[in-house]
Amino acid sequence: MMKSLGIVVEYNPFHNGHAYHIQESLKATGADLVIAVMSGNFLQRGEPALVNKWARTKMALKAGVDIVFELPFPFAAQQADIFARGAIGILEAARCNFVCFGSEEGQIEPFLQVQSFMSQCQTEYNSSVKEFSKAGYSYPKASSLAFKKVAQDTELLDLSKPNNILGLQYVQAIKDSYSIQPCTIQRIMADYHSTELGTHPIASATSIRKRLFEESLSIDSVKNQVPSSTVKELLHYLNQYEAFHNWELYWPLLQYKIISSSSSELAGIYEVEEGLQNRFKGAAESAASFKEFMESVKTKRYTWTRLQRVSLNILMNRSKDQMAAESREPAYLRLLGATDKGRQYLHQQKKKFDLPLITKPSSYKEKLETDILASMIHALPLNPANQTLIRKREFQPPVFLDHEKGS
Repeated sequence: MMKSLGIVVEYNPFHNGHAYHIQESLKATGADLVIAVMSGNFLQRGEPALVNKWARTKMALKAGVDIVFELPFPFAAQQADIFARGAIGILEAARCNFVCFGSEEGQIEPFLQVQSFMSQCQTEYNSSVKEFSKAGYSYPKASSLAFKKVAQDTELLDLSKPNNILGLQYVQAIKDSYSIQPCTIQRIMADYHSTELGTHPIASATSIRKRLFEESLSIDSVKNQVPSSTVKELLHYLNQYEAFHNWELYWPLLQYKIISSSSSELAGIYEVEEGLQNRFKGAAESAASFKEFMESVKTKRYTWTRLQRVSLNILMNRSKDQMAAESREPAYLRLLGATDKGRQYLHQQKKKFDLPLITKPSSYKEKLETDILASMIHALPLNPANQTLIRKREFQPPVFLDHEKGS
């Protein structure tokens, strides 16, 4: 029986650092194949994916991933704990033996120690988070300060680092409900939030996207930081759809939605709290771009990421009740693509999966309603012909790649 390695990814786009993660994770676990749970067309930081999930699935399969499942929208565009719970739930349901994540720490023991420590001090920690939040700190900052307060002089794990924060959430999700074995490898060279591309072959996805938009979507400007298969997929996407996606493309849609909605309607949207709807309406009436809008509503209390997620929930029209119901536990395994080895694994294991495996979306329209909506909205800035292509693609079979033939 093949040993399977699970990874949680966005691939926005797939770059050399992601290839390193796959290679080192396989070495660390001795696994036979790689199963990725990948965010769909909108991502954890509340951003539209640069290219759609089908293009990113092809990038993944051509660069070492054997199976790609979609992380449903109600988990993909969420704060770290819900994002992690959804991703780990899918990998567990797919019977993965291991999950390996990148972190600044690079060793799994500190994560396990913190998880054990936190389980003993959860009440005090939660109280401290509320205390710092009331003082005006953003949730990530309040969480970090609360941990320092509870841990005092105990040296466990640096939770000011974004990948350490997310890694801890993976470990907590596993320890709460699952049996999958966690491991981690150290991120090298590029910081998660780094915006400068530099000359090293490993760079952050943020810096790669920034360079693409600065250089008028010139893919040559990033070819040293991404595999040739990614270059090919980016070129194909740009030729076919004539665009890479960022928030500015969606600003007219978001602006219309905010202006045309009443304050009470906006207040019912997921993550709109504490009068945020009024700040949004005021800013939307005068802002000429998404960047200008964000700069108008940004405060110390609300991070850029949190405000992007709020904006996305408005664009998607997701209410508090809808998201609460949809983000409890994953309900299915939506297959986006697989290699020959991946298909062998699916044939061997699918009867043992803990969730239904979806390969024919047309038979599961109701279950996939939110993910289908996300795909439709992601395609709205494209021309009508391409929007039609995307709508049809949503109901077609997964991407199947034969590594032997390279197709």
